[in-house]
Amino acid sequence: MTSNFCRMSKDQTKDLLKFLKPFGNDIVNLVMWLRDFAWDLCPQANELIYDNYNAVAFGWSPTDKVGHTICSIAVGRSSKNVHFGFYWGSELSDPDNILLGEGNQYRYILVTESKSFPKRISKN
Repeated sequence: MTSNFCRMSKDQTKDLLKFLKPFGNDIVNLVMWLRDFAWDLCPQANELIYDNYNAVAFGWSPTDKVGHTICSIAVGRSSKNVHFGFYWGSELSDPDNILLGEGNQYRYILVTESKSFPKRISKN
């Protein structure tokens, strides 16, 4: 599925696991842990999965549009880096400077393990 996406529900993991299989068990386990975290934050949203040339990515949107994505998870094909990102992250308050990225919109957290992932949301 190149540059396409499909809508998923929390209990539908077959397609996602198929796309993640080449990354190995450690990354799959981390990504699925992040997925559970995101589903708990956005239980009414649609999960959109998209597979493109440089990453397997999936995110949560109130609509069927990727541009409306609230948050997303991406795994780089060559780097195998795991990002927990925000499509409009440049507009978020980030008093602890945990978000990475220099672009006009996208910001992300580089996730290497679940225990170091910041699980609180600042109210600033």
